[in-house]
Amino acid sequence: QYELVESGGGLVQPGGSLRLSCTVSGWSLDAYAIGWFRQAPGKEREGVLCISTSGAPTTYADSVKGRFTISKDNHKNTVYLQMNNLKPDDTAVYYCAAASKKCRSNWSLFGSWGQGTQVTVSS
Repeated sequence: QYELVESGGGLVQPGGSLRLSCTVSGWSLDAYAIGWFRQAPGKEREGVLCISTSGAPTTYADSVKGRFTISKDNHKNTVYLQMNNLKPDDTAVYYCAAASKKCRSNWSLFGSWGQGTQVTVSS
């Protein structure tokens, strides 16, 4: 019944920007924290950013500090990941996932996942 759908991925040149969206249905962002994660071929899944029910952000990856920002619109049931100054190492499938009440310490503690959206950073 619950669903998360990512959108906004694509091909972008180094230094460019993308905004990813995670739209949820069947439940409220007032009750669930949303995390963004990514996984590149041959690499382990990596937490990027998470946003709590209150809107407070948590940064998982130091590599995105100063470049990525997480935000949400509760009325639209949508969480955004604004990605600026993209680098080739940011290339990955990006997933959003939900955790009850608050952000969790790692991806395995998130219970519901979207299908992912591909982000490719290349010249």
